[in-house]
Amino acid sequence: MSHDEQTEGTSPRRGGMGRYALRRIARIVPTLLGVTLLAFVLFDVIGGSPAALELGQHATKEQIEEYDRQHGYDRPLPVRYVRCLADLARGDLGRSLEYRMPVARVLRQGVGVSLSLTVPILVAGTFVALLVGLLCAARAGGPLDRAMLGLTTALMSVNYVIWVAAGQYFLAYRLRLFPLWGFENWTYLLLPILVGVVSSLGPDVRFYRTVVLDEIRRPYVRTAIAKGLSPSRVLVRHVLRNSLVPVVTNVSLAVPFLFTGSILLESFYGIPGLGGIGLDAVYASDYATVRAVVLVSALLYQLANLLADLAYAWLDPQVRLS
Repeated sequence: MSHDEQTEGTSPRRGGMGRYALRRIARIVPTLLGVTLLAFVLFDVIGGSPAALELGQHATKEQIEEYDRQHGYDRPLPVRYVRCLADLARGDLGRSLEYRMPVARVLRQGVGVSLSLTVPILVAGTFVALLVGLLCAARAGGPLDRAMLGLTTALMSVNYVIWVAAGQYFLAYRLRLFPLWGFENWTYLLLPILVGVVSSLGPDVRFYRTVVLDEIRRPYVRTAIAKGLSPSRVLVRHVLRNSLVPVVTNVSLAVPFLFTGSILLESFYGIPGLGGIGLDAVYASDYATVRAVVLVSALLYQLANLLADLAYAWLDPQVRLS
């Protein structure tokens, strides 16, 4: 959460949240303008005209000049940037050189597949890690806690690529429990989801354990138990709720990547999501597609921060958003 938003002012529960949300949305605009300017400089100025990529290396100088004239690449840079902003405002993200279709259509085709992969990974991974972290913190120092600390350390010691390759080789190729490669139906997503969840458990379980353990050690927990409340009730109704702020922070950092997909998983398992599309666009120097993925990621990152701040205010009544 941005600490400068935790200032004294109107309570979000009495109307301040709506005004705060509008101000944060207004702040997104200059940030996105800066991202569009940076993307324009990287892909349109430094990257040069796409005429050579479109026409091929044997294109003549006259052909390149004609292409630049038809597509406006011969105009001054400020004019081209303003035109780029106008196109983005209309939802025109350009045309993909790799896929020979509008970039917006390319993104629409890949986003559903990416969400089908990344959303279950995030939801299942967060639920399992939070549950295990809660149990470990409640039995800190016990056999379960020590065993899980050792297991999570082992999980963190294995490189992510190893998880991806090992899951494909042993579970799909050797044991034939899952489809090996491609995307024909939902069963092709089971192994990538399993790999994604298992590979994230190590750091997530340790993080959530630390968060819950810090909350358990607070005086109000000892007071509630001393008054006769059962430890399990205090743990679920009070400790867990008060521990959700850092959980929201951790989840919000992953939200932008839900739409852009997992590059490694999609590449290794042949899943045609935005991660694979973006990687193919980089290899093919498809600047329009790469620029669109960068802009969409920036927008999603800003929206995720906004939603996280609003969630903080809802979870913690002490937060005041000026």
